[in-house]
Amino acid sequence: MIHSDPPLLNHYGALLCRSTQCDEPQSRLIMEECQLPLIDLRGLSSRDEMVRKACAAAIYRASSEWGFFQVVNHGISPRLLEKMRSEQVKLFQTPFERKASCRLLNNSYTWGTPTATCPKQFSWSEAFHVPLTKVSDEACYGEFTSLREVMTEFAAAMSKLARLLAGVLTENLGHGKEVIDNICDESTCFLRLNHYPACPISPEISGLVPHTDSDFLTILCQDQVGGLQLTKDSKWVTVKPNQDALIVNIGDLFQAWSNDVYKSVEHKVVTNAKMERYSIAYFLCPSFDSSIGSFREPSVYRKFTFREYRDQVQEDVRKTGYKVGLPRFLLKGTEDFTRSNKESNTRLYIPSITANS
Repeated sequence: MIHSDPPLLNHYGALLCRSTQCDEPQSRLIMEECQLPLIDLRGLSSRDEMVRKACAAAIYRASSEWGFFQVVNHGISPRLLEKMRSEQVKLFQTPFERKASCRLLNNSYTWGTPTATCPKQFSWSEAFHVPLTKVSDEACYGEFTSLREVMTEFAAAMSKLARLLAGVLTENLGHGKEVIDNICDESTCFLRLNHYPACPISPEISGLVPHTDSDFLTILCQDQVGGLQLTKDSKWVTVKPNQDALIVNIGDLFQAWSNDVYKSVEHKVVTNAKMERYSIAYFLCPSFDSSIGSFREPSVYRKFTFREYRDQVQEDVRKTGYKVGLPRFLLKGTEDFTRSNKESNTRLYIPSITANS
């Protein structure tokens, strides 16, 4: 029998046998469900100035109070989203041996967590990590020609939406909307196609381990299975799916740039015992040499480039298995900040496939 799912159980079992030190993550069974702030983006194009300002204010508020929000009337058609989902399902149904061995989508396929040393660090999922520079490259797709057409259109639509939202957020910090266009390009932005197979063996296995995103912002298109959780008021809550909405979350770079006005919030995906889950994430990142500095003084963080931040994250993961993130870049005299944010910033593990996320 030909299997499309990777051998996650074998790898997890091996970790379980040799690990005695890592505590398991909290159960998916006891989490409070939440409704993320819902923002109608038609307000941004309204002729009424008060409506435009109210919509922008809702985006500022959600970014500072939640670090997450969901948007409707975002300009990406249901037809395109459905086509993308259909093509994604076909891609992940490809036999595992082919996904793992060929150069499909620029050899960007990963599964599980190769660097995991205990069950807590293991992600029960598989993914394709696709730089925008490769999205329209015919050589990456082989016979998946229809996937290339749809993903090219999808990436362009997500990029447009991400830049719109980032422009609103930068204006609130006193920058012009053009700042994002000047520092973000296709060389670093990427799509990640995710598949979370059903996991019947334990309710405590993570589909994606707790982490924060190392970008400006992320836009997520998910199905209705659910499983996304985030921290709110120092506890984990489950995000209720909304079939009409896309989810937006703030990344580390916007938290640093905004001097902690916007919050990059820890989040994870829990597994489902009976149902598989699909999602697609778009990550808005600056060019590697872009300088990230707080928009006002006194600054919480020292200035750094995206390359420096990414390299530090990868070094920490390589040496310790954990992402440290923003605390690495705190200026002296900000120890109180470190203590007050201890729970949200301590040793967040991220798998190697999410070194940029």
